[in-house]
Amino acid sequence: MWRDLSPVGRSASSGGYFRQPWASAESELRAWFAAECTSRGLVVETDGIGNQVAWWSPASGRSEEPGVLTGSHLDSVLDGGAYDGPLGVVSALAAIDLLRERGFEPARPIGVSVFVEEEGSRFGRACLGSRLVTGATTWDEARELRDRDGVFLADAVSAAGLDPAQGLLSLDRVATFVELHVEQGRDLVDRDVAVGLATEIWPHGRWRFDFAGQANHAGTTRMEDRHDPMLTYAMTALAADKQARLAGQRATFGRISVEPNGTNAVPSLVTAWLDARASTDEALAEMVALIERQADERAGRDGTSLVVTAESVSRSVAFDPDLAARLAAIGDWPVIPTQAGHDAGILSAAGIPTAMVFVRNPTGISHSPDEHAETADCLAGVDALADVLTELARSGAPE
Repeated sequence: MWRDLSPVGRSASSGGYFRQPWASAESELRAWFAAECTSRGLVVETDGIGNQVAWWSPASGRSEEPGVLTGSHLDSVLDGGAYDGPLGVVSALAAIDLLRERGFEPARPIGVSVFVEEEGSRFGRACLGSRLVTGATTWDEARELRDRDGVFLADAVSAAGLDPAQGLLSLDRVATFVELHVEQGRDLVDRDVAVGLATEIWPHGRWRFDFAGQANHAGTTRMEDRHDPMLTYAMTALAADKQARLAGQRATFGRISVEPNGTNAVPSLVTAWLDARASTDEALAEMVALIERQADERAGRDGTSLVVTAESVSRSVAFDPDLAARLAAIGDWPVIPTQAGHDAGILSAAGIPTAMVFVRNPTGISHSPDEHAETADCLAGVDALADVLTELARSGAPE
């Protein structure tokens, strides 16, 4: 399966992946997933925006009762790594193979899911597929989102051959969700273990900073006569870095857009997107407010203006502690926090008992072509996921 996925959406120059939702590579991956599930006798459902789930129903027992859902996503960030998302999907299918090899027959259904636009790399709303399914975001709101080329989300979905009028996946059959994911950090490396479980997801969000100034000639305009929004942005980026370091949190300006974007012109507008994450909701709000205040003060000195828009904010998520303790006891796995957002966080916030299994990342690098996990650790993750599914779907398992 990993060999099949390797070339899809991969850049020949960087080695990274461009698997943006509702584009050709992601459509190929959805077809691949459906074929893999069908070959295993799983019943595949695809909703009107491309979310997918494939069910393994027990031959006898509680086939109509809510079951256990696992899986992840197949889309990527721009120039991303191979493991973020796809490892959870491939491992879920491999875990089902392993359970069948062991002769395990589930007492309740086991599903494998793929949620679309988890990264938010095209339309700027992370975990959009799971947000829509849980009702955290409405279709009326989402359909008006635009990508960098000005394409409306509704048009992109339609161009991919999908029809939102067909409805969204129902989570009525889901009693528990377990997502396997490559670790995006070095906690497991420092602990010298291959597999861990998640305790929580830090609160995080994306804010758009629009710095407006006055376009002018780069050569003839005296420095003291300029209203340069690039200066305001530059100071704000440095301020964000400083505040995050002082507080032990995270703040990143990773994307900017400049108008008119000319080499010999003072810009009229700089738009920059802040990704901020913190250990608590209060710490996140305080850090973003401080960054915005410093940016406003600088704008006053530069003769520019600033408008800040919160585009996507997710509160802290604490995974079900009883479920985490129950699963940790299976393999004596450590339980650790994560600073990255996941579909698991959206389902947990919707009231579904949720857990995450992490697989060691030897460098800690993620959202990069250098993202990696050793094969032995990936196989340990498959074993762990199979054990978790056995515990949750076995006869006599607690509700």
